[in-house]
Amino acid sequence: MNIDKNFFTENIKTLFYALVIAVIIRSFIIQPFYIPSSSMEPNLLVGDRLFVTKYSYGYSKHSFPFSPPIFKGRIFTNEPKRGDVIVFKTPADNRTDYIKRLIGLPGDKIQFIDSNLYINNSEVLKSKIAEKDIIYCGKKIINVFTFEELLPNKKKHEIVYLKDFSFQNTDAFNVPNDHYFFLGDNRDCSKDSRFLKSFGYVHKDNLVGKAQFIFFSSDKSVGSIFFFFFLNKSFIFYRFFKKINCLNLFL
Repeated sequence: MNIDKNFFTENIKTLFYALVIAVIIRSFIIQPFYIPSSSMEPNLLVGDRLFVTKYSYGYSKHSFPFSPPIFKGRIFTNEPKRGDVIVFKTPADNRTDYIKRLIGLPGDKIQFIDSNLYINNSEVLKSKIAEKDIIYCGKKIINVFTFEELLPNKKKHEIVYLKDFSFQNTDAFNVPNDHYFFLGDNRDCSKDSRFLKSFGYVHKDNLVGKAQFIFFSSDKSVGSIFFFFFLNKSFIFYRFFKKINCLNLFL
């Protein structure tokens, strides 16, 4: 049996080119991410798969696989906006990907007073839209109030609080230069910038990209998506191609 060496050579070349193209797309244009926790409920659910644009805020070493130290700082920088849902490398290890909502910009003062969020000494408006919602906190089911929060730049989004409001009062958080303050939308079930020792403020170089839309969603509690019997029940079709970042109000 004759083996055509050109056949193997051409296939290796094709695989190599495909890998290079995939790395370029993942590094410079768009990257998929999976939501493993409930910290961003009710807007992002465990099992959501979403696309994140890498060019939205420019590029740093964290834009590339394994964060190679090929240059310092950010290039082609665009400033993120308050209310953006952003993927970033956690300050704890500069390696693990987190996704949260941007609340505090450099120089901002952030504080919780009597369960209300304040930005630069002004209360952030929120209106209650549900009193008996049930969501997850890890594997535990919790009862929450659901609010619509209106940020100072007129962006709005839904948030939830436990009925006993765990974060009633905090010290003031003064966001340093070149850093950002992030919160989860599931306010009483989120590890975020309020935990200064284990999380804290996020440096601008740690930003990976802006979450844009959910392209796929499944509920693992129903059953594996690889078993045909569970397909209809495990897929959450109404979440497919759902836009993530919050609405803009023109008042």
